[in-house]
Amino acid sequence: MSMENVLVILNDWEKADFLPTPHWNRLLQLAPNLIHMTPDEVNAVGWATVFSTHKPNILITGWRTPPLPDEVGLARESGLKYLCHLPGSVRKLVPRAWIEEGLIVSNWGRSISHVVAECGLMLIISGLRRAGYWNNTMHHGDSWKDDSLDTQSLFDRKVGIHGFGAISRCLVKLLEPFGVEISTYSPNVPDEGLEEFGVKRSNSLDELFAENHVVVELAALTPENEGVIDERLLRLIPDGGLFVNIGRGAVVDEDALARVCQEGRLHAALDVYTVEPLPADSPLRRLDNVLLLPHLGGPTVDQRQTAGAYGLANIERFLHGENLESVVTLDIYDRAT
Repeated sequence: MSMENVLVILNDWEKADFLPTPHWNRLLQLAPNLIHMTPDEVNAVGWATVFSTHKPNILITGWRTPPLPDEVGLARESGLKYLCHLPGSVRKLVPRAWIEEGLIVSNWGRSISHVVAECGLMLIISGLRRAGYWNNTMHHGDSWKDDSLDTQSLFDRKVGIHGFGAISRCLVKLLEPFGVEISTYSPNVPDEGLEEFGVKRSNSLDELFAENHVVVELAALTPENEGVIDERLLRLIPDGGLFVNIGRGAVVDEDALARVCQEGRLHAALDVYTVEPLPADSPLRRLDNVLLLPHLGGPTVDQRQTAGAYGLANIERFLHGENLESVVTLDIYDRAT
């Protein structure tokens, strides 16, 4: 039992999804001084009043939590020590200065990597089977397969992955039954890290794109990676190949991707975009050979409780003075979208 003041800022559906009754009851046991406010209630009175009234030491936040103000002094005055963000990126929630001043921030980290990888596998198979095209044409017309059918199988394909973090590692495991040959371009990963997963190293992005029929984008969004996937690289993918992005939208030159796909030689399956929501006038929306999802790669509704349990475990660690997992450092903050 802790005497820390814990303030939860979640709306009703976030609370139900991330912290269902067993999780919520456990949180109440850990923090009897817990206070729950909705995002609307915070907006109504403002953060300054929230901090001065409740003096939270721990904040638990979600997607709809209003952005914290620039006045980092509010944290010092209230005694705020730790912000446990149950979803992913905190860039739109926490000003960088709050972390610079020493606020500990964590997010769902690797707890949802397997779910994102599952979405990646779905996009790969759907893209190869041209599921997006056939779904659209059969719903909006009387189309049926004909002699021009170009569906493909994943079995025995060559798959390249740009980046080899936690999601990539989960994806490799999911790809095992298909007998694929996997390579990756991730210069900072040591050879033994690749050997553990039976993955071949590509020595350059050119090699990765030219030698694989399916290329999956999972690199971190660093200044060097912004827009690095350009038209020249995309044209290296063999004819009929598939480009999948479940990483960061801004790593890809989307105009170049649209141009190459418009020619019909390359297919794409995308879940992330440089600007989200994807603008209505984006050329990607008009291409039948581009399968689009509205950034659904994170945890499905039924899996959000996994992220909630991960956050709850971090809160227990914090209360017991133990090291936290998935702490958002300034470096991670700067690379997030």
